[in-house]
Amino acid sequence: MGIKEIIRKGKRCVVLTGSGVSAESGIPTFRGDKGLWKQYRPEELATPDAFMRNPQLVWGWYNWRRGIIAKAKPNAAHYVISDMEKFFADFMLITQNIDGLHRKAGNKDILELHGNIWENKCFNCGKRYGEIMSEKLQKCECGGYLRPDVVWFGESLDREVLEMAFLKAREAELCFVIGTSGVVQPAASLPYVSKESGAYIVEINLERTPISSIADEFISGKAGEALVKMRELFLHGSG
Repeated sequence: MGIKEIIRKGKRCVVLTGSGVSAESGIPTFRGDKGLWKQYRPEELATPDAFMRNPQLVWGWYNWRRGIIAKAKPNAAHYVISDMEKFFADFMLITQNIDGLHRKAGNKDILELHGNIWENKCFNCGKRYGEIMSEKLQKCECGGYLRPDVVWFGESLDREVLEMAFLKAREAELCFVIGTSGVVQPAASLPYVSKESGAYIVEINLERTPISSIADEFISGKAGEALVKMRELFLHGSG
């Protein structure tokens, strides 16, 4: 049974996205040749220890990143994935991206594994705040500094979000893996969970990854271009 038949008959779909999807909107990746980590060492900017050493530096760096993301718009991949949510009776988007572009494109059933750069929380008490665009580091009511509500190196993912991600991966009949390196855990384990449960795995990436070995179908290329070719399947169930 090929992908067209799977799409026509399948009702439960999971999509896992990584930075390759956002790259087409002009947002730098972290592991590519032009990735942000080429300019900065992660341990200097994206860890609790770094924030404790120099909270204003870390806050300023995330403000800079927000400035880049604010100018970006959802691309074709984002919009087709939004169409997929309307097509499948049971759909879940699981993303490693923190930029919020999937929501801008119209997706609502989203699990943001690594948080959202537009949200903030207190470093001390954990109280959550919404969007704050300020060059100056802000404080919580308790006196603690505010930090981006994203998962830093050395931190654990939100337990409830992670448990739901694995549940949806187990239930899926069709699993798309789009623009992710396949090496960042625990996200990289999700396609394997889907595969073990009998799901049809479709990987879309510029190059092969460790996940390619279990993919039923590997599509080489940019996420937007590949998904646009499938758009009719998700809109009408025929190709």
